[in-house]
Amino acid sequence: MTHPQSTHGTEPPSAWVQHWAHLILKNATILDVACGRGRHMRYLAERGHAVTGVDRDAQAIAAVSGLGEAIQADIENAAWPLVGRQFGAVVVTNYLWRPLWPHILSSLATGGVLIYETFTAGNETVGKPSRSDFLLQPGELLSRCAGLRVVAYEDGFLNSPERFVQRIVAVQTLATQRLVQRFHLSPSLHSLE
Repeated sequence: MTHPQSTHGTEPPSAWVQHWAHLILKNATILDVACGRGRHMRYLAERGHAVTGVDRDAQAIAAVSGLGEAIQADIENAAWPLVGRQFGAVVVTNYLWRPLWPHILSSLATGGVLIYETFTAGNETVGKPSRSDFLLQPGELLSRCAGLRVVAYEDGFLNSPERFVQRIVAVQTLATQRLVQRFHLSPSLHSLE
């Protein structure tokens, strides 16, 4: 049996990412969180974007090092390696670690696009992940992105492979950025925790 981490990132780019990538401004820099072996880094670099990927797996980072900036970091147990950096887009797929939400949101530059897709409650009935720690709750992405302009949102069941997912595309607006800066607010104010 192949370990899922060893193949993460070798499958084709997510249809959700492909469908919404046109919203990313030309020449924008892109952050791929938990990039695996770079399926989205590769796709977005081919579209002309400078890409940065972060993952804890040394082999995955070695595989993507030729695509752009590749950062090996344990983003669940160590400090966020990109403090103060902002990107024209942040892409996250098949990954959920709730304590990262403030970092993900603060990594979005004004006009930056968040493309997020991961498993949701219900997935435990068809496969893994099945632990609630790794499954979004109903409407959770909408709550997390309450300060952003939501462009698209879906919550439901997909076939091939069978899975329950939530996915969102949202844009960081100038008004939201100013509010955060003016009141020194943390993006975590929108969290469910």
